[in-house]
Amino acid sequence: MPTAGTPREFISTAQAAKQLGLSLGAVQQMVESGKLVAWKTAGGHRRIRQDSVDALLAQAQPSRTRGPRNAGEETDRFRVMVVEDDELLRHVYREALERWALPLDVRIFEHGLDALMAVGRQPPDLLITDLRMNGVNGFEMIRRLRDNPATLDIAIVVVSSLSAEEIEAEGGLPPDVVAYGKPVPFRELHGYVQALISLVRRQRVMASDIRADN
Repeated sequence: MPTAGTPREFISTAQAAKQLGLSLGAVQQMVESGKLVAWKTAGGHRRIRQDSVDALLAQAQPSRTRGPRNAGEETDRFRVMVVEDDELLRHVYREALERWALPLDVRIFEHGLDALMAVGRQPPDLLITDLRMNGVNGFEMIRRLRDNPATLDIAIVVVSSLSAEEIEAEGGLPPDVVAYGKPVPFRELHGYVQALISLVRRQRVMASDIRADN
């Protein structure tokens, strides 16, 4: 059991949640999965190592400070992140996106928490997510992305079996989020992704021209 140290060596779950900008439940899940190092007091309270929180914040730093992609980061491939806790649907997504024969770089995640941390390392152009998931659900993911000025440009598509009334009961979705019901409407999704690819390409060309002029 760790001995008492300076106040900054160990912090409470609430303090870690505030520093990371996540819910208490999300932080608890990170402890259970080993992403955060923690121990329990005799009274059953968690104490989390400050340096493990600092390490996660360092991983997420690129998304917090990210501006327009520079020439070294630009790519012709359109980055798509899919978050779906149903194993069969993850397989269906992967097969469908591969059949589209589009210039996609696809990453698929089962857990919202893993996806949220991956955004910090390499933000996608498009996030496709379910809403009802264990741990960090789709609502919380979207809230975190829209609360961060550095990730406002990520296009978001929700594919969920929740009704419009159920979504509203959870606080609703931002007006710029596209929402589809299940089963996944791959034909409509395909057209949407094609349009986004064209838009992103034009934006990258314009940004490149501006840099060249400067």
